[in-house]
This record gives sequence, C-alpha cells and structure tokens, in this order.
Amino acid sequence: MKLITYRENGIEKVGALTPEGDAVAPLPFSDMTAAIEAGQPALVPAGDPVSLADVEVLAPIPRPRQDVICLGMNYLAHAREAAQYDKEAFTKEKPVAVYFSKRVTQAVAPEGYIESHPGLVQRLDYEAELAVVIGKTAKDVPAEKAAEHIFGYTVLNDVSARDQQTGHKQWYFGKSLDGFTPIGPCIVTADDIPFPPALDIVCRVNGEERQRARTDELITSIADTIAELSAGMTLLPGTIIATGTPAGVGMGFDPPKFLRPGDVVECEIEKIGLLRNTVK
Repeated sequence: MKLITYRENGIEKVGALTPEGDAVAPLPFSDMTAAIEAGQPALVPAGDPVSLADVEVLAPIPRPRQDVICLGMNYLAHAREAAQYDKEAFTKEKPVAVYFSKRVTQAVAPEGYIESHPGLVQRLDYEAELAVVIGKTAKDVPAEKAAEHIFGYTVLNDVSARDQQTGHKQWYFGKSLDGFTPIGPCIVTADDIPFPPALDIVCRVNGEERQRARTDELITSIADTIAELSAGMTLLPGTIIATGTPAGVGMGFDPPKFLRPGDVVECEIEKIGLLRNTVK
C-alpha cells in the first residue's frame, strides 16, 4: 500500500493511492502520524478516490513529531569520498555507526523547492536516502525483531550545507536549514517490501546520474540501527530514520558539483517512487 498526505480544497488529508497510482482514496485520520499509530489493519478508505490531478501532494509526514534520525557515512564508497573531501570532518575514528539529527519544521513536498539560502550557503549538496518509518513504539528491540516495528519506507533527500557542516565541526546546523528535507512521494507499507530492503537507489541532477547503489549495501543495517537506537532511546510511531547516502554526492567530485538555483534534483528508489525538487 502506498500512502500520501495531500491537500484538497485547502484541507490537509491522508489517503491511499489506487493500484493505478493516478488517484487517492481518503483515510479517516487527521494526519499521517495518526494513521501510523492506528496500524495497517485500520487503513481502510473512507470515501471515493480523487484524481491526483485535482489535489496537491505534500510530504507524507509534513511535520515530523521529532527530529529525523540520520546515519552518516553508511555506504563504504561514500565514507571514502567524504573523507577525501574533508578528512578532519568526515573520518571515522572507530568502525561504529555515526548518528545525527535533522530538524524539520516543514518537510518539502515532492515537486517542492529546496531553499538555497544565498548569503549563508555557498556549498549546497544533495543526498538520496532510503528512510525507515517506525510503526510502533520501539524500546529495547533486538535486531531479529526490528522488522516488526517498521511501518514503511519512503525517499528522503538529506540536503546539506557543506560549508556550515564542516565549518561548525558538527552537522546539525548544516543539515537543518529550512527547505532541507524533501520527503516522498509516498510511504510504502512494510508488507510490500521484503525485509531487509534490497532496492535500487538513484539520484540525478539536471538529468545527469550522480548516485546509484542498492539499499542492502548499508554498513550498519536497518535491523542493527533499530536495535542500537532503541537500546538507549524510545522510538515513537512516525519516527523517521534516514539510513545514509551512497557515493556520488556533490562534494565527492573533483571539482565538486554543488547545487545552484534552478537545478532539478531527482531521488528515486525502486518500488517507492520519485522525489523531484528544484533549487530556488
């Protein structure tokens, strides 16, 4: 099942896409977090489908209840390119997961705009990522039961200001500026994707392919991530975990290929869909 958040006649709604993918059937929930908390058996349409051409598709979780949890340098080739760009900022001292959070006041919709923040940001970068959406409260979850706590998956672009990220010697500010978290186009429920996900992930900028990998190439697996995080913190329904980006980000090229206003970034994951955003 593919779920979206959309706006119809000025009202924000949650719905399930029809099998053809060109219409949405409304669900009886105030927002996506409420739908997630209710659980998949409760996701029964409560009205007739409406054409997608007649609604505005938003990020599936427009206002996450907590910061997005992110993994850094979780594909080997990306870890290498990051260290080559700035050894001090990106070299791992130990072979352990790198976690950071990303503040999201308003997630950017599919077809929405990435803010370039002129005057503040000169090195704007993209990062296509598979995002995991937690479905039920997770505390002290062993890795072998991690899949039971996943509601579904979506696509996330971890937009980054590399100058702010490396200049501050920490990643929070450079990852959390307004307009830096495009998400979508939908959430695919976990029953539609075998666990662990082994999906093609691709990023294109102005039609040029920049990133390509498989989501089963993660250094720290999704199961191990959920187990490690839930050992020390409670993961609530609707929590978003961005699992890391493959090699091919802008800072990885020589010379770097950073984003500029007018650039179109497409992040696409097999079985989930295309997240397409323009830099302004």
